[in-house]
Amino acid sequence: MGRSQGPKLVMPNPKRRHSKARTRTRRAHDALKTPQFYIDKDSGEAKVPHRIDAKTGTYRGRQILEVKDAE
Repeated sequence: MGRSQGPKLVMPNPKRRHSKARTRTRRAHDALKTPQFYIDKDSGEAKVPHRIDAKTGTYRGRQILEVKDAE
């Protein structure tokens, strides 16, 4: 006797073609976003907002961390 053949597994495929508008609407969220930054008033360099400055240890003008000098 031969092996019993179980139900054949088939991957699902779309029945109808998606319109261009539907495809583009879905892809509207895939665009790369520009990185957010601000220009520091003291040093003049671009920095990421809402982060403690690693060099000085300050955040919003207040000293938060004690920074060790790299010597």
